[in-house]
Amino acid sequence: MTTPIMSDAELRAAVERELPGVRADLERLVRIPGIAFDGFDHSHVERSAEAVAELLRGCDLDVKIVRRGGQPAVIGRRAAPPGAPTVLMYAHHDVQPVGDLSLWESDPFEPVERDGRLYGRGAADDKAGIMAHIAALRAFGDRLPVGVVLFIEGEEEFGSDSLEQLLAEHREELACDVIVIADSTNWDIGMPALTTSLRGLVNCFVEVRTLDHAVHSGMFGGAVPDALTALARLLATLHDTAGNVAVAGLTGGEGATVDYPEGRFRAEAGLVEGVRLIGTGRITDRIWTKPSLSVLGIDAPATAEAPNALVPAAKAKLSVRLAPGDDPQRAYVAVQKHLTEHAPWGAQVTVTIEHDGDPCVIDATGPVFDAARDAFRTAWDGTAPVDIGIGGSIPFIATFQEMFPRASILVTGVEDPQSRAHGPNESLHLGEFARVCEAEALLLARVAAAAVHLAG
Repeated sequence: MTTPIMSDAELRAAVERELPGVRADLERLVRIPGIAFDGFDHSHVERSAEAVAELLRGCDLDVKIVRRGGQPAVIGRRAAPPGAPTVLMYAHHDVQPVGDLSLWESDPFEPVERDGRLYGRGAADDKAGIMAHIAALRAFGDRLPVGVVLFIEGEEEFGSDSLEQLLAEHREELACDVIVIADSTNWDIGMPALTTSLRGLVNCFVEVRTLDHAVHSGMFGGAVPDALTALARLLATLHDTAGNVAVAGLTGGEGATVDYPEGRFRAEAGLVEGVRLIGTGRITDRIWTKPSLSVLGIDAPATAEAPNALVPAAKAKLSVRLAPGDDPQRAYVAVQKHLTEHAPWGAQVTVTIEHDGDPCVIDATGPVFDAARDAFRTAWDGTAPVDIGIGGSIPFIATFQEMFPRASILVTGVEDPQSRAHGPNESLHLGEFARVCEAEALLLARVAAAAVHLAG
């Protein structure tokens, strides 16, 4: 090493010094409505990529914007000092659509602070992840003790369709010893976490057809099944009476080690009074290590425009979350088989896949994970992180595991149970964000120190 590794006190002071500028840059990113979904203005995704590239250049990284048929990603790189490891730092700059604007308390693309939280689409998921990386780099300045590669994706919320090709094409420049994926959550405010398992995903469409054209509901109703009723009956077969997924062939398990009290879970989910939880077993098993199946939307006439006619066809979008260890292709076949075999009244059923993604399990042992836990404990003033699962999916982690099998993968995040990622009034807890930034800087220092120790 050409310079000594900065002490904890120096790093924490440096992060605190940089936080006002980091927040200002985060707010600038939040103002860019970079939505990669079809039907949105993708020039904003381009603007977002350019803004990220400018931030990385400001950290003395060699930067380029790359794409492979999809939305732009940004790669920034600074070579490692002699003998030091390289850390790949991932986040994404695209965001979810905002949905019903009437449900937002403020403009989703104009960041606003209320009660210690910064509100805005992408404030937590995942532009704060980008800025946590930036904060760590700014804290070190020209004393960065490791090599870094920042990979900031531009279509994560839309399925990461081109990510695997990008990783393959840029594999050599992305080569690393440690991967930090800042796109998850902490267990609670004041309680950091490392994510060690994530569910996989199968999104698909099921269409039910009973007629070749709409017919009068009075003339034919009572003998002819309408497609909406048939679809409703079909969807009802996907769960048993307790609410467990009833599709044969989907795997599930147990093993979560943290307790999730029902009262806290109900409050964080926003369940209205009287609604019961579905499924059986511990809550953490239901949302982390067992499959779930949800109906995300239905194509059918709007009630205000519906004529008195039997609907000939109806379509639903299904989201199937897969337990760690399951296989998306096999799971899709199981869902398709269930739907076609349970077609009511002989209705024609067509199932098509939208996209899928692998679940993953991370072996969170070894010196890098020891370094991470120590960094988190220091940043949270003595509170050790817990290992958690996530019910959501980050399918590309399996791709990282395959492409960089020797790299330790740390899945961290800036969110907390009140962040409401993907929903109205998404927000970032600013106090927790400061700790995340500290933890990442401390982690880089500890990874560098561990490498020196092993080399010695």
